[in-house]
Amino acid sequence: MRRYFCIAVLATLALCAAGCDSNVGEVTATESGANTVNGSIQVPPGLHSGGVSTVNGSIHIGDNATVGSANTVNGSISLGAHASADSLTTVNGSMRLDGGAHVSAGVTSVNGSMRLKNGTEVGGAVANVNGNIELTSARVAGGLRTVDGDVSVLGDSHVDNGIIIKKSHSWFSWSSSTPKVVIGPGAVVQGELRFERKVQLYVSDKATIGPVTGATVQRFSGEHPPK
Repeated sequence: MRRYFCIAVLATLALCAAGCDSNVGEVTATESGANTVNGSIQVPPGLHSGGVSTVNGSIHIGDNATVGSANTVNGSISLGAHASADSLTTVNGSMRLDGGAHVSAGVTSVNGSMRLKNGTEVGGAVANVNGNIELTSARVAGGLRTVDGDVSVLGDSHVDNGIIIKKSHSWFSWSSSTPKVVIGPGAVVQGELRFERKVQLYVSDKATIGPVTGATVQRFSGEHPPK
């Protein structure tokens, strides 16, 4: 996982070295995309844009917009309702996908929470190292991956390729807390749920999951697990 993130960082820096606007401030993307170093990027609602990248700044992709890859190092990324992207990558920042958003490949962060709202779809993995992952009636084809984050799969969310919480072998990870994993009523997780470190695993009696390795399932009834 660390190698993947390092490659993403280097790719973003290379793109910016090749042609970024270094001015501080907000950049508005055009049909060809947008690249900057010190500034946020706005993709207007409904725009069909190329790739967007920055180093120090957030990226906001408006409702119904379409972009190629969206990459930042220090900043959050938000994908508006019914917007679409090829992939989303950040190092230090959160991810938010609003209702009906679609990502063809993966959604990745190192240090940042990840929230997928109703009707969002991700064709690859949703992965981070530090930060909570929360799905509400979302679909993820490539599985969920984290090291130190809590995981909540809620509503009628559907996850293929399982859930993996890896043991930390990296300076990216520093938390000593025990991750909490909740699979809520109506949710489906297909594939292995593999835990390489201690976790609290709560699974609704109305949820469907695959085989579990490395944790004991604690079943619960009702909408929420015991506190």
